[in-house]
Amino acid sequence: MFTGIIQAVGHIAGREARGADMRLEINTGNLELGGVAIGDSIAVNGVCLTAISLSEQAFVADVSGETLDRTSLGALADGDPVNLEKALTLGTPLGGHLVSGHVDGLGTIKSRTPDGRSERFRLEAPAALARYIAEKGSICVDGVSLTVNAVDGAEFEFNLVPHTLEHTTLHTRRPGDKVNLEVDLIARYLERLMLGDAAAQSGSRLTLDFLREHGFAK
Repeated sequence: MFTGIIQAVGHIAGREARGADMRLEINTGNLELGGVAIGDSIAVNGVCLTAISLSEQAFVADVSGETLDRTSLGALADGDPVNLEKALTLGTPLGGHLVSGHVDGLGTIKSRTPDGRSERFRLEAPAALARYIAEKGSICVDGVSLTVNAVDGAEFEFNLVPHTLEHTTLHTRRPGDKVNLEVDLIARYLERLMLGDAAAQSGSRLTLDFLREHGFAK
């Protein structure tokens, strides 16, 4: 688990295709690796990866085909910057929100405009994720915990204050760029729980007809 509070910006130091999978070497920049052991988790642009080898300022991780399909990691080139966060511990301040590091899909930046001293971003999420995004709720974008300011269909907006712009890779993002999205995990589990026994049936999903049938909607 993570908090969505970025601890350092590193960069891709190497890529090695391994069939349908990939092995990545990530230079960790200023991230303190003293307490990290092989097998520990580190979030890279919001993707939970397992360290299979460690050096003083880098780690290596395998990336599965599923992760490559769901995230932007496969499109990164050597030298590209990445947001990094070590897994939280019981003593870690929860400054953002609970983040699993399991990316749900890719969003597309639609616009970026100045808004006082901050910048306002507008993103489009995949249609299947829109129902999990709520005004003033939380969302994780490339590993950064953010508050949703407004929602319009599958599009949503958030503001980045100067500190976040300076200390994450989001200052490099432009309209058209793809970013990793992880919706609030409570919303995901709540939807599944509301299905009740129907969750065990193949193809079951939460629909307006289902909510009406079970008294959740009129």
